[in-house]
Amino acid sequence: MTRGNVNAHTEARFPRRTVHLDFHTSPDIPDVGRDFDPVAFAQAFRDARVDSVTVFAKCHHGRLYYGTERPERHPGLAPDLDLLAEQIDALHAVGIRAPIYLSLQVDEYAAQEHPEWVAHDENLKISRWTTSAFQAGWNVLDMSSPYADHFADQLDEVLRRFAPVDGIFIDMCWNQPSLSRWAVDGMRRDGLDPADADHRARYADLVARRYMARYSAMVEKALPPDAAQGVWFNGRPKTGLPDERQFVRHVEIEGLPTGGWGYAFLPYVARFVRPLGLPTLSHTGRFHESWGDSAALKPRAALLYECSQMLSHGLTSGVGDVLHPRGAPAPAVYELIGSVYRHIEECEPFLDGGRIVSELAVIADPGLGDNPGASNIGAVRALQQLRAQFDVVPPTADLSGYRAVVVPETTTVDDALAERLRTYRRAGGAVLLVGPALLRNGTEPALPDLPVEDLAPAPAGEVFLACEGVPGVPEDFPVISHGARLTARAVPGADVLARVVAPYFPRSWDRFCGHSYTPPADPTEEVAVAVGAGVAAVTVPLLESFHEHGLETYRQLLGAALDRLLPDPLVRAGGPVHLETTVVRTATGTVVHLISFVPSRETPELDLVHDPFPLVDVPVAVRLAAAPRSVRLQPAGQELAWRHDGEYVHVRVTTADGHAMVVVEHD
Repeated sequence: MTRGNVNAHTEARFPRRTVHLDFHTSPDIPDVGRDFDPVAFAQAFRDARVDSVTVFAKCHHGRLYYGTERPERHPGLAPDLDLLAEQIDALHAVGIRAPIYLSLQVDEYAAQEHPEWVAHDENLKISRWTTSAFQAGWNVLDMSSPYADHFADQLDEVLRRFAPVDGIFIDMCWNQPSLSRWAVDGMRRDGLDPADADHRARYADLVARRYMARYSAMVEKALPPDAAQGVWFNGRPKTGLPDERQFVRHVEIEGLPTGGWGYAFLPYVARFVRPLGLPTLSHTGRFHESWGDSAALKPRAALLYECSQMLSHGLTSGVGDVLHPRGAPAPAVYELIGSVYRHIEECEPFLDGGRIVSELAVIADPGLGDNPGASNIGAVRALQQLRAQFDVVPPTADLSGYRAVVVPETTTVDDALAERLRTYRRAGGAVLLVGPALLRNGTEPALPDLPVEDLAPAPAGEVFLACEGVPGVPEDFPVISHGARLTARAVPGADVLARVVAPYFPRSWDRFCGHSYTPPADPTEEVAVAVGAGVAAVTVPLLESFHEHGLETYRQLLGAALDRLLPDPLVRAGGPVHLETTVVRTATGTVVHLISFVPSRETPELDLVHDPFPLVDVPVAVRLAAAPRSVRLQPAGQELAWRHDGEYVHVRVTTADGHAMVVVEHD
């Protein structure tokens, strides 16, 4: 399925290689901007191949960095230095865009001047990032208080001063429940009960939507007629975008793999966002760990991996930096960023006007937000390792363009989704259901043509899976199955890939065997994985277990089921399991991204990347009806020998670069 309908002119204007320039500077720093040189400032970004820099009007300290009579202006700025204006002018002079940043719910100046504006929890304690007043940390403002007007005044001044703007980035926009007097009054006006935690959460979401509508309308008036970017409200779950896209023109995905997001975050969120068709950029950071880790750089290989992954998902790249208070970019930082952005720039011509191609959809519950739990992360990891080309979509999405749909354990199949799946099946689409998703409303079969029957909750306790006809899995070695399952029997004619083997007895406190679980005893008639005509049923929590335990048999079982539903996938590729593939269709051909890096756990919390992982003679096959005109490995420009068998184009790839593209030119 080809997704996205971005206007070509808008896409050309949308930034491709950005820097998000943090500048959270304490009012106790006396020499802000002392070393700022507009020519050198702009040249640093230009040399690093940056085409957009988000610069600061207002930081988390609540301080302003432009010429203003407002008392919040940073006291360390020289009276004659209009730092923001000079930054914007310098960047524009060399053709670099300059969206403007303002911090919203974190504003230390406002919190100190108006402590009554700080949000309060259910115990009437103020909301802040630390539990002690003697620990450094940010206070969190209440957007139902007069602070919302205070911010609006700041935003209005910035827009009047700098219009037309290249965009506005408003940060710290999560839903913040509060029990301030303004919040309590507001909940009562909206018919909500302040004593009910669910009502407080609903009101926090209402408040956020109201301020987004208000501030978005203000920004829209300050944009040029052909604006690609408008306002972005950072900190919102991207799974809310189907409802909140009315407030934005584009999307920004913040996700620093070493800053708490992890390397599993972007592949999930990007796949959810890209079917929306909005221009999207993602930003990682140049930091070894996270924001504020300004005196440490990550390895080049890590930054190359992260930016190449963004590119492969149809996103444009962003790298976070922290500008020194004196205003001069650090040369080492921009040598690092430039070394990666030159590679990204070399790749871009082969992708211009292209669209990601996906043939599977994973239906995820958007209520889980950007941290969707073990089941959905397990689905993304397993499908990625299987070289599947897929999106993540909400239950309300249009499924008609996908060849198959996967419904994980944590997605509730209610009446509405069950009817959508039945309609999809009648149109010829294939469906794979896992665990509780096999049951409509938890009680009856989700589809009439399931390959299993007599579905019911199974007794607690481990069982084992005896696999049949699964490539790479021995049939005489039952493997452990973790977690709650459903019992089921195969219908006549179903292709059974795994049956349940019972242990000698359930493990309990007074009856157990060995270190972990009782050994397998005898096979049963119960099935765990079965495939029928266009429908696969998995009664065990395969995706959740794959995330939590990583047992490759779970991935192999999923792959075998999908192979029966889709025997002719878009891409087949050998090579190491970690190899990531995505497919882009352009006006002149098909591009297959190959990404090969291996994050390794080197501290209690950090997964680090130091080197690319070479690909050596890796077979890659792309489904293509007619023979291509040429096949090259880009951006190296290497001609590849190819073979066309009437259905697939076959090549073999060797590269040590970590990221390369097989570019197949065809009609």
